[in-house]
Amino acid sequence: MTIPSNLLFSDLLKHNVRCENGIDHGPVISPWMHPPVHRILGWVSRPSTFRLEREVWRLNQFKGINQQEVYVKGSCSISDDQTLERFPTLLNSNIFNRSGQKIGQIADFVFELKTGYIKYYLVSRSNPSIPGTSRWRLSKSQIIDKQPGSISCDLDTFEDLPIEKTSLKEQFLAKSRKWKIQFNDLTHNASDRLEGWIDDQIIESESELDQEPYKIDNDRDSYDDWIDNLDIDTSEEFNTMNKRKSNTNSLNERDLDPWI
Repeated sequence: MTIPSNLLFSDLLKHNVRCENGIDHGPVISPWMHPPVHRILGWVSRPSTFRLEREVWRLNQFKGINQQEVYVKGSCSISDDQTLERFPTLLNSNIFNRSGQKIGQIADFVFELKTGYIKYYLVSRSNPSIPGTSRWRLSKSQIIDKQPGSISCDLDTFEDLPIEKTSLKEQFLAKSRKWKIQFNDLTHNASDRLEGWIDDQIIESESELDQEPYKIDNDRDSYDDWIDNLDIDTSEEFNTMNKRKSNTNSLNERDLDPWI
C-alpha cells in the first residue's frame, strides 16, 4: 500500500479508521493540532453516533490509506467532546486582515505525513462546509498572530493570495472578465477599421477633385477638335457660318414674339 508524502486533511475526513484487529472505529471528525508550531499530532474519530466517547489517534500510528479507510496500528486514547473542545485548533478559525476586518475562515490544510508539519492552509471566503466554495492558499509566513478561534494575517483580501480551487461563481466571474476584455478588443478593432475606411474615403474624394480640371481641359480639347474637323478653309467661311446662326436665332425669336 502506497503512503503519500503529503496529505490534505479533508481527505482524512472522508475515511473510516480501521485498526490492525479489523475493528472499525468510525469516521475521522477533527484534527489534533499544535497551533504554535503549525503541526498536526493526530486525529479524532467517532466510533458510534449514540455514544459520547471519542477516540484519539497519534499520527505515527498511521500505516496506510485507501479510498474509504485509514489503517492504524496500536491502541487509541479515549476522550469526550467536552475535553476535545478545549484542544487548540486552527481549523475553522476566523481570518482577520491587517485592518482587523473578518475576511473568511480556515477550511483545510496540507501536511506532511511523516513529520506532521503543516505546509500551507486553504482558506474560504464563506462557510467552508458549503460544497463548491473557493479555496485560496495561505502560507504560514503571512500569519501574524494566532488566538483560539482566530488568526491575523498580513493581507487585505483573498485576492492577494493564489487560488487553489475555484467555485462556479469564481469561474463565471473569471470568464465574464475574459469576455469583457475580448469585447473591448473587438470594439477597438472595429473603431480603428472605421477610422481607416473614413480616411480612405477622404483620400479618394480629394483625388477625384484633383482630376476634375483635367476633365475640363479634355472637354476644351474635344471642342477644338470639333472646330478643326469642320470643312472651313478660310476665316470668311467661319464668319459666314456665324452670321447664319445669328439670323436663324433672330427668326426664331420673332416667331415666338406675339407682338411681331
